[in-house]
Amino acid sequence: MSKSKLTHHHNHQINPFITFFSLFLLSSSILSSNLPFAFASPSSLSDSNIHRRDPLQHFEFYHGGYNLQSKHYWASAVFTGVHGYAMAGVWMLCGLGFGIFLIIKNYYWSSNNQFSSANQSKYSKFSYYLVFFLLLFFTLLAMIATGFVIAENQKSLHTTKKLKETILGAGNEARRTIHKINKVMTNIKALLTPYDQETCILLDATSLQLGNESHNIKKFIQKNEHSIDQATWALYITNLVVVTVNLLFLVASVVLILLHWHPRFFILIFFCWILTMACWFLTGIDFFFHNFAEDTCTALEDFKDNPVNSSLSSLLPCANALKSQTVITVLGQTVHDFITQLNLNMKIMPKELGLDELHYENAFGDRKICDPFAGPPDYKYLAGKCPKHAIPIRELPGILAKFTCDNELSSLESCKGKGKFLPKPTYLMAYAYIRSIEYLTNVYPDLENLIHCSFVKDRISDVVMHQCKPFKVSTYGLWISILCLSISMVILVLLWVAKVYQGHRRSFSKCSIIPRYQEP
Repeated sequence: MSKSKLTHHHNHQINPFITFFSLFLLSSSILSSNLPFAFASPSSLSDSNIHRRDPLQHFEFYHGGYNLQSKHYWASAVFTGVHGYAMAGVWMLCGLGFGIFLIIKNYYWSSNNQFSSANQSKYSKFSYYLVFFLLLFFTLLAMIATGFVIAENQKSLHTTKKLKETILGAGNEARRTIHKINKVMTNIKALLTPYDQETCILLDATSLQLGNESHNIKKFIQKNEHSIDQATWALYITNLVVVTVNLLFLVASVVLILLHWHPRFFILIFFCWILTMACWFLTGIDFFFHNFAEDTCTALEDFKDNPVNSSLSSLLPCANALKSQTVITVLGQTVHDFITQLNLNMKIMPKELGLDELHYENAFGDRKICDPFAGPPDYKYLAGKCPKHAIPIRELPGILAKFTCDNELSSLESCKGKGKFLPKPTYLMAYAYIRSIEYLTNVYPDLENLIHCSFVKDRISDVVMHQCKPFKVSTYGLWISILCLSISMVILVLLWVAKVYQGHRRSFSKCSIIPRYQEP
């Protein structure tokens, strides 16, 4: 085989590989058109286990699955807190009715003082003690429930933020991987520009596509991170403000009951009535939040077990496992065949070119170029598992330099007599292609992780195994705590109303329970 034929054969082996590499990157960089979190288009959603009433569809059942882009999913999820919203509405109507009753009573009945005095009720001492201790008991119960709400609210905020950071961190990891691959492609382009313009054009197009997808991922993360933060902090602050203000009124109520400031009792009842309504509304919101946490963890678990057919595939799409493995196998086969051919050429080169075999063997011996891929059928990547005396591909340009004719003025024949058979231009071209193979081999694990969606799957597995349970427990604890507080406040407000009527037109000493006398 002549030198020209050998060089042609060498280029023939490299060019298809580099072209395939470019096309592979181009095809694997096509992300979801809606939410760019992984590679390949989303597949069909799996069957849903969600069966809820949807107020936007005349309260028919919603069966659309966990779909954060669907207003019907959100409507059905928010509607799960209807018991809290209904109680808030009923309590508001009761408050309006009670207020109207007081207005009518004050304006139309209080004018008949004789009638009012004649109908003044008399209560036993036991009833005063009973109402007083019930007020203290439910006030203490409401304070304890408030403490639990504040604690669970803080815990819920922490677990939500941690889960958000873990999931969105997959997007940041994807961006870092894309940036690393883009940097490698830029290096390959710089090496191949003098020799292969067609490949460089493909590399440019691929680099631009990957850059656009990296930008889309960044926009997606920023937008959703902001939305999640807004919703999380809004719920956290609302819960905190309502229960904190409610706690202040509870403390004030203890002072009022001990000092018997009866004119302030109606103000206390008015504000506590409003706060009770707010607590019931938050009970519904927190129950919806707990259901949303349950839905999210169920969807994440489905995605972990079967990412292609999960209901989350439209949000976190991953490539089809079979197709991805096929692409990875073909890529490994291409590199493996290329290095195998190089090793074969190294054996026959001295004889074909009539070189000094002793000089050649001193440089190479029986060594072979390290092949980082196993043979057929899987062509698995074997990082760091080359034979002890194998030549790493990064050392190959240095070895070829020993056989390169550096003096451009000397003829090739005179160089060959010195054991140097490679012209300088041929060496530079071989150097460019070999370095390109080296760069590709170095970035191959990142390519494999990217196309296999490992950066998403690993994060989701961590969430399912370590974060979902604390997340669901914290949201459930928050709902139970606010529910207990709401119930306690209802009973407490009603007891305050009873206390007001019980102490009407009666005089109490400070810190006393039994009245001194009754006003005529």
